[in-house]
Amino acid sequence: MDKTAPKIKYAPRQSEFRSAKLTQAATDEETMQFKHVTLDFDGSVAILRLDHQEVMNAVSVDMLGGLAEALDAIEEKKDEVRCVVLTGAGRAFCTGANLQGRNNQSKKTKAGLTLETGFHPFLRRIRNLHCPIVTAVNGPAAGAGMSFALLGDMILCARSSYFLQAFRRIGLVPDCGSTWLLPRLVGRARSIELSLMGERLPAEKALEWGLVNRVHDDAVLMEEAMKLARDLASGPTVALSLIRKLYWDSPENSFEDQLNLEFQCQLRAGDTQDFREGVGAFLEKRPAQFKGK
Repeated sequence: MDKTAPKIKYAPRQSEFRSAKLTQAATDEETMQFKHVTLDFDGSVAILRLDHQEVMNAVSVDMLGGLAEALDAIEEKKDEVRCVVLTGAGRAFCTGANLQGRNNQSKKTKAGLTLETGFHPFLRRIRNLHCPIVTAVNGPAAGAGMSFALLGDMILCARSSYFLQAFRRIGLVPDCGSTWLLPRLVGRARSIELSLMGERLPAEKALEWGLVNRVHDDAVLMEEAMKLARDLASGPTVALSLIRKLYWDSPENSFEDQLNLEFQCQLRAGDTQDFREGVGAFLEKRPAQFKGK
């Protein structure tokens, strides 16, 4: 993590970071530019790109501000956005915290300061998003970038990509939720090995371990990610968001707690227009036309 992270505050809709340049195409596509972040809307799919290619999309305070505002924009279009794709611009997904200029020993700020002020709010918002998330890991996903990638409900990787718990290389400990995510995904032994040894985990091995869902040739990764995202975006969004919640909460719940949570979620899903459409389509032997409501 960064050693000299200034304290930051976000004012989501009036932030000084916002440089929202909106372009409207003849289609349903829109593009919004934030600080080191690009947000595209392609129909009901939002594509959120980490975009600071000079440092392989390493995360800075500015990027965290851009991510906060991009999520604001997604929430403003909540009724329209039914799936989010998270990826990186250029040849990397995200190489962790931006350490450039952080070797000035005269600065006495503590390592990890931006965790609670910047990283954690972003991670919490991603976890609680109203719709499914597809992460398209197009290159190295290191440190915090590995956690960003693993927050996806469906994780797709380019064949050349890899994961790296890089913290031990700079004398720090894993953060951004990686010590919570990894043991639940690949078990304690593999998690500790990744963190203690700091060795690359290639995409193919990550697939073999069950850490990711699919691996594609580099040239078709985004095509496959968008195909999957459009499929999810055409689904019953409320039910899909509740499925996300059920699986996020299940590791900490008792069996009885989870039965009760399933009951509550089923009540809510059963009160949607999409449930009625799904039943009607099943009885009429036709494809369902879900509206996300």
